[in-house]
Amino acid sequence: QVQLVESGGGLVQPGGSLRLSCAASRSIYRMGWYRQAPGKQRELVASITSGGNTNYADSVKGRFTISRDNAKNTVDLQMNSLKPEDTAVYYCNAESCSGLGCGGRFAYWGQGTQVTVSS
Repeated sequence: QVQLVESGGGLVQPGGSLRLSCAASRSIYRMGWYRQAPGKQRELVASITSGGNTNYADSVKGRFTISRDNAKNTVDLQMNSLKPEDTAVYYCNAESCSGLGCGGRFAYWGQGTQVTVSS
């Protein structure tokens, strides 16, 4: 059992910045953020392993930065130069991994936080 508590999100103007934070109840190998916009599938935004390896969606490279504090079991997503198309519900994700893959019965999700980018 892993519990994820999210904070951050809100309404910002295009070009603005937001910082999302997620705290896990225990350490997990890979943590990250997904997002889901109305009428669209949930997509990976960024992820980071306990060793610091990162993945980013092409649409956010150069604008978003993911980081984690292993001592606190937290992961942050710094979002800069926000665009209206970034508007979505953002979900914190934590997964255990093996040589066969990640997630499955060992995937955990936060409740989601709304990010709205609008003038």
